[in-house]
Amino acid sequence: MGEEVTEQEFSRADRTRHREKVRRCLDVFARMLREAAFDTDDPMTGLEIELNLVDEVGDPALKNAEALSLIADEDFQTELGQFNVEINVPPRHLRDGGLGAYEENLRRSLNDAESRSAEVGAHMVMIGILPTLAEGHMSPASLSGNPRYQLLSDQILAARGEDIVIDIQGVERLETTSDSIVPEAACTSTQLHVQTSPEEFANYWNASQAIAAMQLAVGANSPFLLGRELWRETRIPLFEQATDTRSEELKAQGVRPRVWFGERWITSVFDLFEENVRYFPALLPVTDEEEPLEVLEAGGVPQLSELRLHNGTVYRWNRPVYDIADGVPHLRVENRVLAAGPTVVDTMANAAFYFGLVRALAHAERPLWSQMSFSAAEENFHVAARHGIEAQVYWPSVGQVAASELVLRRLLPLAHQGLAEWGVETAEAERLLGIIEQRCMRGTNGAEWFVKRYHSHEGSLERDEALRRTLVAYRDLMHTNEPVHTWEP
Repeated sequence: MGEEVTEQEFSRADRTRHREKVRRCLDVFARMLREAAFDTDDPMTGLEIELNLVDEVGDPALKNAEALSLIADEDFQTELGQFNVEINVPPRHLRDGGLGAYEENLRRSLNDAESRSAEVGAHMVMIGILPTLAEGHMSPASLSGNPRYQLLSDQILAARGEDIVIDIQGVERLETTSDSIVPEAACTSTQLHVQTSPEEFANYWNASQAIAAMQLAVGANSPFLLGRELWRETRIPLFEQATDTRSEELKAQGVRPRVWFGERWITSVFDLFEENVRYFPALLPVTDEEEPLEVLEAGGVPQLSELRLHNGTVYRWNRPVYDIADGVPHLRVENRVLAAGPTVVDTMANAAFYFGLVRALAHAERPLWSQMSFSAAEENFHVAARHGIEAQVYWPSVGQVAASELVLRRLLPLAHQGLAEWGVETAEAERLLGIIEQRCMRGTNGAEWFVKRYHSHEGSLERDEALRRTLVAYRDLMHTNEPVHTWEP
């Protein structure tokens, strides 16, 4: 959510006042886009990674508060579930070895955090969904101690008016219910940030939407939930359902979900914030005392706190971000498509693929999104989440094509071009994008490796034990930092 929240109860007057304030913030934001000087001269990138905690045998370790007290690093924070933590890697430029510096800093930080958290029996795992989660972990008792998480859970359940239903049909089928948003905590992600000017924001966001399916195809890493083999990136349907505030009747009426791919290509960042305000009631109607127009007219930079908090409770897979650094406003696309892992180098390969490809497409003479419908991009997204590296997708001028073939023949050259535009050295680009190339050539990624290793235990181990053994092996291989395509299945 990005903002601390203390209010625990909201009156009808609170909601009315908040709606009015959000609309004032939106008006000021529109004026800032016309008049204000955003930070656009030297765009930065950013990286956040959510991690899972397990015990020695691979079961979830509900110990994030204890682990964080030992880690004692401000870059590490709580996440929704007690079996989650998050690391915020300092932003940087990609030129002059930026990708290598991300990787080095991330490995150092995670190794240090692992050695400290291990003292309380909590080991870090980079995977989209812990395959050893059980129904007993899906209760309010698993929420982190930060009161904002319980508040968010209460507000989502109140808006929905009934328990959350999880119904996912994949290789197998899972049907369950929850009286809290803990199932959302099962979804851990990598969040990639690209800073952009107001003028170029739409290009970067549209490009991010168009390639989201390809990210999932090569990077899928969440094949199991509650003991069932489901989609190759089960995070996608799980997150869509776990934070759904709509009753069945509202779904039937076509009310939009809060976890949202979107419904159209955009022409301005304003389109996204305006949609948020127009379509979605506030979950957390917290209102502060700032009058944004007064601040702007006095020469200051308004925080727009209500607009930002509201934006944080609409869960787009590519989210617009308004932020302020050193007193100057800026805009970012926050790409939230992928799970972390399996290793740090795999995560950085996924990042290099995204950063390079999105830049090349955003600067293309003929925009990709002018050649394909938005609904085609959305369909690709869910097909890739379901099938991963085996997905068949639609692409302009090609038609239906294997995602791995499309990446090899068309998208990797574009990613190389984009990384060169960022100033990434050729050797660094080749090293990281070579990992994506090998995944496609070998037809493997984190999800495929996990499924194959799990099935190798069939007939000799019970399902729960097979998942534990596979996860422990995954964790050991994760620490080698050898990319997943090199792992023995």
